[in-house]
Amino acid sequence: MSFKSLIQEMRGEIGSISRKGFGFGRSRSQRVVQDSCVVPVDAFKQSCWATMPPELLRDVLIRIEASEDTWPSRKNVVSCAGVCRNWRDLVKEIVQVPQLSSKFTFPISLKQPGPRGSLVQCYIIRNRTNQTYHLYLGLNQAASNDDGKFLLAAKRFRRPTCTDYVISLNSDDVSRGSSSYIGKLRSNFLGTKFTVYDAQPTNPGAQVTRTRSTRLLSLKQVSPRVPSGNYPVAHISYELNVLGSRGPRRMQCVMDAIPASAVEPGGSAPTQTELLPTNLDMFPSFSFFRSKSVRSETLPPTSTSGPAQKEGLLVLKNKAPRWHEQLQCWCLNFNGRVTVASVKNFQLVAAPENGPAGPEHENVILQFGKVGKDVFTMDFQYPISAFQAFTICLSSFDTKIACE
Repeated sequence: MSFKSLIQEMRGEIGSISRKGFGFGRSRSQRVVQDSCVVPVDAFKQSCWATMPPELLRDVLIRIEASEDTWPSRKNVVSCAGVCRNWRDLVKEIVQVPQLSSKFTFPISLKQPGPRGSLVQCYIIRNRTNQTYHLYLGLNQAASNDDGKFLLAAKRFRRPTCTDYVISLNSDDVSRGSSSYIGKLRSNFLGTKFTVYDAQPTNPGAQVTRTRSTRLLSLKQVSPRVPSGNYPVAHISYELNVLGSRGPRRMQCVMDAIPASAVEPGGSAPTQTELLPTNLDMFPSFSFFRSKSVRSETLPPTSTSGPAQKEGLLVLKNKAPRWHEQLQCWCLNFNGRVTVASVKNFQLVAAPENGPAGPEHENVILQFGKVGKDVFTMDFQYPISAFQAFTICLSSFDTKIACE
C-alpha cells in the first residue's frame, strides 16, 4: 500500500470515528470548539491504527496537518487530536502556533498572537435583535456558508452603570456561567472607557479582579471544580469630543499583557500554550480544549500593579487619517477591505514608547471597518490575538455620545 493510500484510508476511518464521537450533526460553531464528548474507545481499539508504530504515526499526522491547512478540512486535525492521549500529544507537538503557521486549529489558538507580517482576515456579523456578534475566519460574508469558519461569539448585556459584552466559544450558549465562556468586555457609564477581562491568567503573575458578577458566579456555579476569574488584559479609552469637532473617533488601547518591545525586531509577546486544566478528569483526552481558568485562590498572591508596572506596555493608537479634498471626508487606506464610511472604522498602530517612531510603528496591527448594514471586517496580526482584537472591535459598537 502506498503512503498516499495509507493517509486516505486513515482519513476515512478517523472521519467515521469522529462523526460518532464529535457529533457532526451539530451547528457550525459547536463543531469547531465543543469538547464535551468522547470518541468511543471500542471503535478505536478495533482499528488497525491502534498498533501503528510511533514513527509511522507521526509521519502520517505531519502529512495530514500539512495538507489540511484550511477549514473545514482542518477539522480532520482536530479529530486526530481527540482519538486518544498519545495522538493528542503528537498533534500538539506538530501543530504550530498562529504566529508561525497562520493557522487556527484549537480554541487556544484564539488566545495566541497572530502571524507576523501578514493580517488575518476575519469579519463580524452583528444581530441587532438579540444583541449578539459573531466572529468568523474568512475574507467576506460568503465564507460563512463554509463549515468551520466560526471563531467567537459575544452578547451585549446592559447594566445600570455599565455595559458588558460576554464572549464565548459557543454561539448557542453565550453566558457568564457557560462552560465555553472565555472573557468579557466591560464599559463605563459613558461608554468611553473599556476593560478587557480574560477568564484565565495570561501569565503566572496575573492579578485577578474580583467583581460583583464574579462573586455571584462563584455562588451559582453548577460545579465548584470549574472556576473562573476576571484577569485584566487590556484597557481601551476613547477621547472625549467636548467641542463637537468633526472627524473620526480617537482611541487608545493599553495592552496589559504585551510589552512595548514586542513590535520591535526580535521582540516577543507572551503566548499561552494551553488552556489551564481543571479538576474535571471525566474527559482526560480533552484537557487542552477546556476554556475555564483557575480562580485567584489557586494562584500565588501578587501585589497590586501600580503606575511603575504600567510602563513598558504596548500602547495602540489610531492611525492618523488624511482629509480628502475631493471627497470632503477623512480617509484611511484599508486596501479594499472597507467599503462603507462609518465613524466606527479605525486602524490601530503601535505608539512609540520613547523617541521618534520607527518603521515598526507604521504597521497596522488591527483594522476594523464596515462593509454592509451589519457586516464588518476585522483584520489583525502579531502581537495581539484574535480574542484581544475581537474585544477591541466590540468597543467600537458601543454608543459614545460624548465622543462624536
